[in-house]
Amino acid sequence: MKSIKNHVMFILPLLAILLGIESFMVFGRVTASYGENLKEAYTILVVTRKPMDTQTFHQIDPHIERAVPVERAAIVDQITEGMTNVTTQEILEVLPRFYTLHLNRYLDSAGVEAIKKHLIRHPDVRRVETFGRAHNANYNLYMLIRTALWAFVGFMIFSSLFLVLKQMEIWQLEHKERMLVMEILGASGMLRSGVLFRIALTDALVAAVATIGLFAFLRYYWAVHSKIDLLIQKRALLFEYQDIAVLLGVSVVIILVSVVFVAHNLKEVRDA
Repeated sequence: MKSIKNHVMFILPLLAILLGIESFMVFGRVTASYGENLKEAYTILVVTRKPMDTQTFHQIDPHIERAVPVERAAIVDQITEGMTNVTTQEILEVLPRFYTLHLNRYLDSAGVEAIKKHLIRHPDVRRVETFGRAHNANYNLYMLIRTALWAFVGFMIFSSLFLVLKQMEIWQLEHKERMLVMEILGASGMLRSGVLFRIALTDALVAAVATIGLFAFLRYYWAVHSKIDLLIQKRALLFEYQDIAVLLGVSVVIILVSVVFVAHNLKEVRDA
């Protein structure tokens, strides 16, 4: 019973670490997708004196990915409505050109303001509208959510790693006699700690498989049956096959670091 409890006390914090890491990766993919959607939805409106193309705008600022001309026919129709002595061609000759600019990535307020300054300096640009208030609100919310989750995941990983190390020390004390015998026989520190590594590796694999199973369940079953359109559309972000390698690799690294840490502390105690 005590042995089962010790295993559970090791698996739970390690499981928390892996859940935090997988949540971090999932959130990274979700925020990247959200940022891509914001980038596509956000545009800068530019009024120019003469026709300009995407290449010209890109030369003004490399963050400008493409320029889409605004159809002027609808604007002319609104201007000439009710007017009988002015032709459409006359209006088109004096009417400036309008473009919506799309960026290559979602920038913060300072980045958008820098683009505006670059555009204003161009002699053929008459006016630039960046819709700063709406952009600032969306970007601040985006950064707040990302920072809050990163802070939470970081704290959870740090505290769980501390518990993993403590449990490793408990196992070291339980196998103290065996390790002392091996020390007398001339075994190295890492060889004496081999028993700790074997026990911890088994539990690490259990924690990794449990984490993989949970997120695979979220992607392939829960998201599909949630009837939430957003989850159904983005369910591929909840779990990717390369996550398996990451979780298994992280588990092994944590175990190796923990065993080395405990072995090093034990050596320092002996030397003292």
